[in-house]
Parts: sequence; structure tokens; C-alpha cells
Amino acid sequence: MIALFVLSGVGCGYSTAELFPEEYQSVAVPIFDNRTFYRGIEYDLTEALVKEIEQRTPYKTMDANVADTLLSGTVSSVVVQQLSRTREGGLPQEVQVTVTIDYDWTDQRSGAKITSRRNFSGVGRYVPTQPVGESFEIGQHAAVQRLARDVVSSLRGDW
Repeated sequence: MIALFVLSGVGCGYSTAELFPEEYQSVAVPIFDNRTFYRGIEYDLTEALVKEIEQRTPYKTMDANVADTLLSGTVSSVVVQQLSRTREGGLPQEVQVTVTIDYDWTDQRSGAKITSRRNFSGVGRYVPTQPVGESFEIGQHAAVQRLARDVVSSLRGDW
């Protein structure tokens, strides 16, 4: 019975692989611009994007002079929001960091925009109070990782 179930899926054309446009082989990811007071977040985001592209896509990251495409953008805002307080003392118990970007994925050969998004956000959370005692950087890192994962997912082609 199990063998019949497993074999029934063979040849149905279903795939769990992500579908990325095949006409491109490479992506350049210059350091994003940063319009916030949070210095260094643009470097963290660019590094996370390069890692996600290398791990999840068929593309290679290359210098902008030789890459087929260019993924560029701007960190437009970082919002820190207190979600809850401790009962004793009212200290922040859980804090949310929302990083918002604008980005364009451009075909460098034709100049055409492949994908363009505005106000694209990633969210991370951290617990600054004891016994956990996480720092702001933990929340920022989580937001940047989520954002990089979602940006790379948006590069997929339509089915």
C-alpha cells in the first residue's frame, strides 16, 4: 500500500525545488545603502543575501562588472518596538526589531527590472531581560536573516 502511494507521485510533474529564472547565471550584490542611524546593518544584510543566494539559487555571486544581474537596495528604516514588559519594574520583556528595505533586481544586459519591491520588511525578536539577557543585535540579526531569506524567495520565477 505504501509503495503504491509513493509510486503514484512519480511522473506527476510536481517538484519541491524552487524555480528561479534560468536565463541568468550570476548576481552582483553591492552593499546596500543605509538611510537609518543603525550603522553596519547594511553590511549584515548584504552578507546574508550573498549567503542565501549561494545556498538556495543556481546563481553565483560575482562582481558587478561581470554579473548578469544586479541586486541593489536601501535599508529605509529600522523600528524597535517593545512588545511586553516585566510585571516587576516594567522593564522590556520582549522587543521586536523590524528592518524595512527597498530593492531592485535588474538585468544588467538590458537594464530591465526583473523584480522591484518597496517597503519590504523582516522582523526579529529578542528578550533583553534576565535570565535570557539577549542584546539588540540578536533581534537585528534575526530580522536581517528573515529579510534575506524572503528577498531570495522573491527572486523565484512564476510557475
